[in-house]
Amino acid sequence: MTNSTATTSTPEISNSTLLYTTPEISNSTLLYPTTAGPDFINQILNEIPLPRWAIYAILVAGGLVILLILCLCIRCCCCKKKNDKKKKKMMKDQVELNGLAGASTTALVRSGGDDAQYGSTQKMRGKLLYSLEYNAAKTELMVGIKQAAELLAMDLGGLSDPYVKVYICPSKTKTCETKVHRNTLTPIFNEVFTFEVTKSVLAASEVVMQVFDFNRFMKHHIIGELRVDLSSMDWNHVIEEWQNLSEPLKCELEDLGEICVSLRYVPAGGRLTVVILEARNLRSMDIGGTSDPYVKVQLALDKRKWKKKKTSIKKKTLNPYYNESFTFDIPFDHIQRVDLVISVWDHDAVTRNDAMGKIFLGSNASGNQLHHWADMLANPRRPVGQWHALLTAAQVNATLVLKKKMSLSKMINKYH
Repeated sequence: MTNSTATTSTPEISNSTLLYTTPEISNSTLLYPTTAGPDFINQILNEIPLPRWAIYAILVAGGLVILLILCLCIRCCCCKKKNDKKKKKMMKDQVELNGLAGASTTALVRSGGDDAQYGSTQKMRGKLLYSLEYNAAKTELMVGIKQAAELLAMDLGGLSDPYVKVYICPSKTKTCETKVHRNTLTPIFNEVFTFEVTKSVLAASEVVMQVFDFNRFMKHHIIGELRVDLSSMDWNHVIEEWQNLSEPLKCELEDLGEICVSLRYVPAGGRLTVVILEARNLRSMDIGGTSDPYVKVQLALDKRKWKKKKTSIKKKTLNPYYNESFTFDIPFDHIQRVDLVISVWDHDAVTRNDAMGKIFLGSNASGNQLHHWADMLANPRRPVGQWHALLTAAQVNATLVLKKKMSLSKMINKYH
């Protein structure tokens, strides 16, 4: 009896201990490490027959492609919503107009004191105060540019750098420019320009005053213009009045292109360095719609032809790039008596070379050309570059009448 009890209790404790504890510990220990963790990821990456950097690059590229697809989807959805909104608005407006189809015209007019003005959508370009006076004895027309007000802002700061260009149309043999006034919409010019015009020509002419915004390294944008018919003027007294600027006539604007020039003067050594940088938007002179432009640089002393040089020829282009430098020896006491004439020509191997445009700088110049020359003298030993709009040879020659070239011996005897 004692032996049977002992044999019965001992196996029960042993079996329960072995059956309960051993399998759970064994299962948890075997299953956990094999399902997750960095070793598992490294094992997968090691099985791929590519270097690690290539795998990472592929993953990054795939992520970027997915991101790009998502962005495109979002954009398409936004565009679709925007188009749906526009369609709904158009349908709504159409319904409203259909409802007014049977109404009288008086019902469509807005009530109240603020009537819509015709042309109110056009830009207000400002106004100009000018004067006109004709001297019949001298056959001279004097055009005074007094001041401007409420000009259109052309710069980012809400201002402009205005100047006025004046010429007589249709002859356009002479073009004059005022000084540039910086950062203002109400410049005061007080400049007078004289044009030689006979009474008969005056009756069939008009004076054109164009206000431009100055830019040193960009094209000068026109703010507005004023055209005054001279055929029915009463020249017994001086005419002076304000007029609003209007949009320029596109057919009248003769664009010959522009040229960029750098000037540098060293007073101590008496050296003037002229760099012809580039030109743009030149006129096509050849049948193929292009040109073969080169530039002449000529010095005049006391309005007498003195020295000249020229650049290389650039084939078949309307936007030539030169970056060619020319140095002239000019003593400091002669610099104020020098004019620099720059002309662009189209080279032709068979026929005569054609003039494409011209400018001149110096103390006898006006407007932007005089401004550039003054900047050079005010900043010795420093290059000063600027773009200039090309004029016709007739316009420049009417202002700067050059005499024949002086011989070297006469030049030495006169100035040394």
